[in-house]
Amino acid sequence: MGLLSGRAVAVLATLFALAALLLAGRSLQSLEAARSGLVLERTQAGTMPVTVFRPADPAPARPAVVIAHGFAGSQQLMQAFAVSAARNGMVAVTFDFPGHGRHPQPLPGSLQEHDALLASLLGALGDAVAFARTLPGTDGRIALLGHSMASDLVVRQAQADPSIVATVGVSLVYGGARMEAPRNLLSIYGSLEPEAVQSFGRRMVGTAGNESAGAGVEPGRTLGRFEEGTARRFVLAPGAEHIGVLYHGTSQQEAIAWLRQAFEATGSVLPVAMPVDTRGLAIAGLLAGTVALAWPLSLLLGAIRARYRSAGAVARGPTAPGRLARREWLWLTLGPALATPLLLRLVPSHFLPILLGDYLLLHFGLCGLLTATAAAWLARQGRLEPLTVQWPAPTTALAALLMIAWATLAIGMPIDRHIFNLWPADGRGPLILALLAGTVCWAMADEALTRHPQAPRFAYATTKALFIGSLVLAVAMDLSRLFFLVIIIPAILVMFIAYGLLSRCCLRATGSPWTGAIASALAFAWGIAVTFPAISR
Repeated sequence: MGLLSGRAVAVLATLFALAALLLAGRSLQSLEAARSGLVLERTQAGTMPVTVFRPADPAPARPAVVIAHGFAGSQQLMQAFAVSAARNGMVAVTFDFPGHGRHPQPLPGSLQEHDALLASLLGALGDAVAFARTLPGTDGRIALLGHSMASDLVVRQAQADPSIVATVGVSLVYGGARMEAPRNLLSIYGSLEPEAVQSFGRRMVGTAGNESAGAGVEPGRTLGRFEEGTARRFVLAPGAEHIGVLYHGTSQQEAIAWLRQAFEATGSVLPVAMPVDTRGLAIAGLLAGTVALAWPLSLLLGAIRARYRSAGAVARGPTAPGRLARREWLWLTLGPALATPLLLRLVPSHFLPILLGDYLLLHFGLCGLLTATAAAWLARQGRLEPLTVQWPAPTTALAALLMIAWATLAIGMPIDRHIFNLWPADGRGPLILALLAGTVCWAMADEALTRHPQAPRFAYATTKALFIGSLVLAVAMDLSRLFFLVIIIPAILVMFIAYGLLSRCCLRATGSPWTGAIASALAFAWGIAVTFPAISR
């Protein structure tokens, strides 16, 4: 940008803002348009939050499909399947399991209390099925669809209830269910999911119940007959992983075609097949457009701050030597990443009513504290230029508040509506504040270090890679307790990328690294507090 005049930068930023607005607006319009022609009813089955999707046009009676989300998910994550089913003449029911989404009741105990967890989850699924049977305008026929953890649950439910017309398992996992295919089973995986995971679905479709049962199962080939309830099929969605498989066109088309065939084979009358909801690109466009808008916003706020000669929030000390030596930089960054999981092996982490939230609080907090301590020691040695915080001028404070609001609310609101729950259910508000103590400590230390004038190139990316490596090391050292962290590491990576861009925009808008640190810390604390399963202590 240094080669461009101020007017040229302003024109470029304006064009960029218009393009980002167009991308975000068109994506949001596409997501909202997917619901056109449907009636959505948000209600409750007892205390369980439930949403019913049905076609707006009247019909004598329709079959119903109960759609269940996976571990640490919420019913918003399964909207695409619900919309696709309702478009094709079915009544779709989504819900939040206990401890998830906006369900006010926690899960019992911990991951080690398997029987209590299973009873709670299966009880909720049974309640959802019973609720679907009582819905007006349904013909009594029920099918089940579940993702990841819920795929095991829907298989168990269908095995115990022969009246279930069909079962669809997306990323079907083995949770102890009998190796016996329920009526009309469809097993869908992303092609990028591990072969060891896919092998269970192959064996279930093969139905022999032994290791070699799935060897002859070909993707895309239907075995058995719908009329007899013996239809079985194994499908791979090309290029999809564990979450992307939910929005992949192959997953949507195969699932809806399977449900239509199963219902029609038992006497249901469905309208002409309609297009399915493939919202993956719309979700990506919405997030990309929203994040991208932070750049022109930061330029505008930075120009306003400069016009009023705002002092900024950071005052630098005397100029220190040039960039740190590689050995010192590694000591600053690699040391805390390695030490944190080792030290936390000695610290109890069972004090928050949220699964692994307490461990993440400690991991963020300790890693940040060790990093800040090491940086302070180098500063005292005269090797690192210290950063001191000053009270910000009014225009800087306003710019900081606007950037933090954009980084949280403008991104969080569409996510909550179309992707997964971000609304704090009962009792989760204080958890956000508790987690903020750890995430702020890490984010402040990390932003100060990586935005420092002595930081080497790719400093921001390096510290994020080391933090993820630190989590992987922690999991390897205590696999039985921390295994769930492996599942959420991809989500942490996505947040690092998005909030890395946002924090750079915050720095441009305010002249301070602390704004981006607070925005990132708040986003992580909020996300962990409202998406990780709540448990009873």
